[in-house]
Amino acid sequence: MAATLKNNTDYITLNNGDKIPAVGLGTWQATEKDAAYNSVKAALQNGYRHIDTAAIYGNEEEVGRGIKDSGVSREEIFVTTKLWNADHKKAEEALNTSLKKLGLDYVDLYLIHWPVSVKPDTKEPYSDWDYVNTYKELQKLKASGKTRAIGVSNFTVKKLERLLSDKEVTVKPAVNQIEAHPLLTQPELTEYLKKNDIVIEAYSPLGSSNSPLFKNETVVAIAEKYQVEPAQVLVSWAIQRDTVVLPKSVTESRIISNLKTFKLSDEDFKTLNNLSQKDGVVRTCNPGFNNFDD
Repeated sequence: MAATLKNNTDYITLNNGDKIPAVGLGTWQATEKDAAYNSVKAALQNGYRHIDTAAIYGNEEEVGRGIKDSGVSREEIFVTTKLWNADHKKAEEALNTSLKKLGLDYVDLYLIHWPVSVKPDTKEPYSDWDYVNTYKELQKLKASGKTRAIGVSNFTVKKLERLLSDKEVTVKPAVNQIEAHPLLTQPELTEYLKKNDIVIEAYSPLGSSNSPLFKNETVVAIAEKYQVEPAQVLVSWAIQRDTVVLPKSVTESRIISNLKTFKLSDEDFKTLNNLSQKDGVVRTCNPGFNNFDD
């Protein structure tokens, strides 16, 4: 039974009232010359309205050129960038640098990339500063208008509870961007975020480079059943979970196909929800500087 595929134009409302397109283009690892430029331009010209980048990706200038040359008006595009670990004590300066590279007056969303505050020279953690202090700086940036919304990325329940319990934290994070796919569903974190009206953004939704998900027999079987690509199964599953999803590709044909989603049957949706119980949990992004148990 062939699925009816169509460009996904869904939006999710953030807790600040802004609407974020449910499917965005991820640009992590798009570092070869013109890769980010070409992929952003192609995405926007083929229906995407959401672009995700970060200072550490090293491609903000190309992303900005892609936005400019796409012909799509700035007001139609939701742009996210992120604050790197070594810049936590100079968030305003870091955002100003990102805005200059992007060629924009503001971003729609600014995230703490990781809950890790380190000294730029030694990469050692500060003794007098952490992600709670950093988040308070992001609140000031929101008030300045340089970013419309603020949020976090790679935060655990424990870290979010500590953040939200601080009396000086008066703006709830709009999102928590985390790795999420059928082999990493993070049920406890997902439940906590939904309960607290914090939108989940799923990065590496296809399982990152050389994804085991593309070869997973269950994913492949479901794709064959609906006569779609495995990537379309994975993006559609993420949408059905009420999450924002950020598939990354630098190939125009894949960029176009990744935006086309469909409705999974309840049975197939449940099968994917439980896939990690059968095939094991797989986390593709786990840098040594972050402690997921904290």
